[in-house]
Amino acid sequence: MLRPMNEPRWTHVLDAEAIEAFMDEVFPRANTFARIDALGEGRLVLTLRAEEGLDRFLRPGGTLSGPTLMNMADTAMYFLVLSLVGREALAVTADLTMHFLRRPPAAPLRAEAAMLKLGRRLAVGEVHLRSEGVEGPVAHATVTYALP
Repeated sequence: MLRPMNEPRWTHVLDAEAIEAFMDEVFPRANTFARIDALGEGRLVLTLRAEEGLDRFLRPGGTLSGPTLMNMADTAMYFLVLSLVGREALAVTADLTMHFLRRPPAAPLRAEAAMLKLGRRLAVGEVHLRSEGVEGPVAHATVTYALP
C-alpha cells in the first residue's frame, strides 16, 4: 500500500513482547483480555482472547456485548500508544466515541487500530472492530489518549 504524502512515518519504541511484559507489571489483567497479533507503521491488531469460550463476553441474544467492544477499542489504542511513546502507565483515555455498525455475533473479534496524530499531550487514533464471518466492521471508534 502506498503511504499518502502527508502521513507520518511512525517509530515504534516497544514491540508486542515489551508491551505485554509492561502490562504484566502494571496492569496484569490486560494480557488476559486480548493479545497483540500485529504491530507496525502506526498500526496495531488485537484479538480478543477467547480460549475458554466467548460466554463471558456475550449479552442476552448471543451477541458480543457493547462493553466488550468498547474495551477492545480502548485496549487496542492504549497498546498502540504505548508502542509509540514507551512505558507510560499514566497515559489515560480522554475521549472514546463508539459507533456500533452491525450486530457482533458470538465469533472471534479483532480490533485494528491506527494512529492519526501523536502530539506531546494527546494521541488520537481510530479503531475498526471486525467479527469473523461478518463483512465489514461491526463497530468503529475514535479514541483520544492524554499523555502525561
